[in-house]
Amino acid sequence: MIITKSISTFGKYLMLMHRVFARPESIKMFFRQFMRELYKLGVDSIPIVLLISFFIGAVICIQMKLNIESAWMPKFVVGYATREILILEFSSSMMCLILSGKVGSNITSEIGTMRVTQQIDALEIMGVNSANFLIFPKVTALIFMIPILVIFSIAAGIAGSYAIGMFTGIMTPEDLTTGLQYEFSQWYIWCSIIKSLFFAFIISSVASFYGYNVEGGSIEVGKASTNSVVSCSALILFADIVLTQLLMQ
Repeated sequence: MIITKSISTFGKYLMLMHRVFARPESIKMFFRQFMRELYKLGVDSIPIVLLISFFIGAVICIQMKLNIESAWMPKFVVGYATREILILEFSSSMMCLILSGKVGSNITSEIGTMRVTQQIDALEIMGVNSANFLIFPKVTALIFMIPILVIFSIAAGIAGSYAIGMFTGIMTPEDLTTGLQYEFSQWYIWCSIIKSLFFAFIISSVASFYGYNVEGGSIEVGKASTNSVVSCSALILFADIVLTQLLMQ
């Protein structure tokens, strides 16, 4: 029963994506929607990304200092471990999990509210491809903004590690800088960005799917928002395993 329902849901998702990725009827209207979603989904997320990344960078630095420092290890290992955690995992995977709660629920509730208030039905009656009109700008805007958010997250996390090192004295800036630069590979940055692109598509498309297929009233919109966040989180974790295996070989 569960397998049948899952296959049916996946089929509905593919059919919706087929409608989403049709050619926009008006490029001018699409660009206007794209800029609006760019600001709402991306720019509005910058403060929370910077805030969380700053404090997580500081916490990682403290934890590395307390748990891996020993007389047998050079002091710069703390900076090296902090950099690897931020770039390879936190700023892409964990940050996208956080954004799935903020951005994903926002998308689901917005489209779901339009569904229950029959605004989507009105678009269909006017001959508009509502899936393309509503969802395509959200998908493209989030995919465009996610790499920028990842870079901001890495920078904020490193700033947090410097701040905690200077204000508490647990780590000198010189040792931290040495660790951050030690055997640095640009490919790790690209891996983080590539993974985040897949995660951005998962968040925007799955959240839109749940909102677009809401049936009922406002209570169902709330349930759909919860289900979309849970599904996005599970799919991001699964994709993280697969992409890490493929990219880091």
